[in-house]
Amino acid sequence: MKSDYDVIVIGGGSIGLATANELGKRKAKTVVLEKYGFLNQDGSSAGFSRQFRIPYPEEYMVKMALEAHPLWDALEVETGQKLLDTVGTLWFGDPNVHSTEGNIGEAEKSLKSQGVKYQQLTAKQVEDQYFFKNLPSSYTGLFQPDGASIDLAQTLKTLLELNKKHESVTLKEYSGVTAIKYQNNIFHISINGGATFTSAKLVITPGPYINDILKLLGFDINVTYWEMSSAYFKKIKPNIQYPTWFVFQNPDNDNGNQFYGFPGVTWDYPDHIRVAPDFVIRPLTNPNQRTGKPNARELAFTADWVKTHMTGLEPVPAYTSTCLIALSNLKDKELVLDFAPPYIPGHEHIVIYGTGWAAKFIPLLGRIMSQLALDGKTPYDISPFQLGYKYFNKLV
Repeated sequence: MKSDYDVIVIGGGSIGLATANELGKRKAKTVVLEKYGFLNQDGSSAGFSRQFRIPYPEEYMVKMALEAHPLWDALEVETGQKLLDTVGTLWFGDPNVHSTEGNIGEAEKSLKSQGVKYQQLTAKQVEDQYFFKNLPSSYTGLFQPDGASIDLAQTLKTLLELNKKHESVTLKEYSGVTAIKYQNNIFHISINGGATFTSAKLVITPGPYINDILKLLGFDINVTYWEMSSAYFKKIKPNIQYPTWFVFQNPDNDNGNQFYGFPGVTWDYPDHIRVAPDFVIRPLTNPNQRTGKPNARELAFTADWVKTHMTGLEPVPAYTSTCLIALSNLKDKELVLDFAPPYIPGHEHIVIYGTGWAAKFIPLLGRIMSQLALDGKTPYDISPFQLGYKYFNKLV
């Protein structure tokens, strides 16, 4: 039996669209099935900005960021769209703290191992150079100049438009998948409304709705769901600017005490600085529990941080937002990128991006996923993310 498509991509967010774009470049007949409308705000592609950074405590993550950077540059050149606003990455805080982002000292070692230039900072230098205040003198920091704000909304629009230009790519929105069957080496994918699509290869990238799809195959993945809050603080001093940054601190009861921020950008509430908690007080057990409303206590902790430690900003948020993400139960919430487990029929032809913070790797993950789908392998080292053996669970 001949299939309708070479590859079916389930999930039309940033990773799904990046994968389809790479498949389109290789003339693979592809259909992208998106549960909602393209460019929706219901999943992990919600919001307008993300951070691109190179500091990581693991050498393989630093290497991955270095591999992704030129692909962002190439995407900008190809489309004529500015997608990264390069302002640098600032990490500072208690040098003994280990968070979901890592540890400052370990990040320095990894940067050195890959020959990445950065500047070590004292607490006073962080205050004098980057507009923070009232930092404990024991805090240390590092600044890496290649960090940037990602214009996520424009990235999604750009990838969507690129896919529309590929003759071999079909885009189907409002096409929630209801059933997956594997017969005679062909996947049969049914969607709401009754239509069925067939292909020899399957790519699964539905963001926080990952288990809604995996359960149709007979397994799921251990995940936790974070509805992450963000707040925008109006500039009192119009000319003030911040880099992208993370602060590393020990939790204080319900206050996770980890925060991160962005510079002011033209595409996301101009004249405001976005600051967000890098923790959630109440994780979700199901993506359908999402409210779209930031947690009030998380916002209060964030506003208090801004008032105490940042300069040139109104201390009360002018705007707020949320983003839903599925994270693995790994210590540092890393990516899970793997084929389906061997007990699933056709497993070697099912590629899964399961969990993790991945916006900074969008074009690279698109390339990797397309290579895995078409070739069954990739020249990039993804062994640290092939963790399905540990986190996939067979359903009875």
